[in-house]
Amino acid sequence: MHLCRRRFLHLAAGAAVLPASVSAQAYPSRPVKIIVGQAAGSASDIVARLIAQFLSEKLGQQFLVEVRPGAAGNIATEAMLSLPGLVLA
Repeated sequence: MHLCRRRFLHLAAGAAVLPASVSAQAYPSRPVKIIVGQAAGSASDIVARLIAQFLSEKLGQQFLVEVRPGAAGNIATEAMLSLPGLVLA
């Protein structure tokens, strides 16, 4: 049986996505944090809160907005990196 390259790539991509789709059904199991590196009441904060409200209504999952201003965004970046369960790919 001759397996063309395109068919092989489709099968390989499907095999790679299958485990991710099985484990993604229970995600997220706890509230999702949105970290904003600007001051409270800024445009970034307002947009983040609107997005969090929209996603909470559509997905039925709690979204929290945490404001961490200062140090040109370094405080927010540090807070993001210290989150439990964070996986950087």
